[in-house]
Amino acid sequence: MLVHTVFFYLKSDLSGELREDFRRQVATLGEISTVSAFYLGTPAPVPPRPIIDATYDFGITCVFKDVAAHDAYQVDPVHKVFIDHCKDRWARVQIYDTQG
Repeated sequence: MLVHTVFFYLKSDLSGELREDFRRQVATLGEISTVSAFYLGTPAPVPPRPIIDATYDFGITCVFKDVAAHDAYQVDPVHKVFIDHCKDRWARVQIYDTQG
């Protein structure tokens, strides 16, 4: 199993409409056939602590059966369309891949 977690830090000057469109676009990644499970969210309203980074705008977690499924996701046309459509909207992206 491979867990692919991505945090998107959007540009601060994006309109609400562009942020909502980003949410719709990033949700399409869950439709890719090699994704076993998909979660999309925003920072949770938990009490702040020094070790919590709540500065991102959206986070996704994709679960894959194995590295091959992850690699297929990376070149899937849906993933490529998402990147092409949204890459100008983020200031930073942080990715964590874990294997279990």
